[in-house]
Amino acid sequence: MESEHERLEVYQFIVLGHLDREWSEWFDGLTITLLDTGETILSGPVVDQTALHGVLIKIRDLGLPLLGLRRMEPERGHESNLLMHTEEEGRGG
Repeated sequence: MESEHERLEVYQFIVLGHLDREWSEWFDGLTITLLDTGETILSGPVVDQTALHGVLIKIRDLGLPLLGLRRMEPERGHESNLLMHTEEEGRGG
């Protein structure tokens, strides 16, 4: 049985704009999913907090607006909403 510290956390990063799937390797093998809404979801396991911050820095360096960040907990069928920004919030309502 793996301990809590050995388990990889799975994250979803939602950004505005489309990325080519070739960026997957640069994003440490995260899966790239393009949405019809003009957004991209980067998803996959992240080894630790340093790697998590590394992905966020890469998103920033590309100038991609971060729309959301979720930690997925597949074994419990639950997702932890760490950061979600909706258009309604952005318009003040």
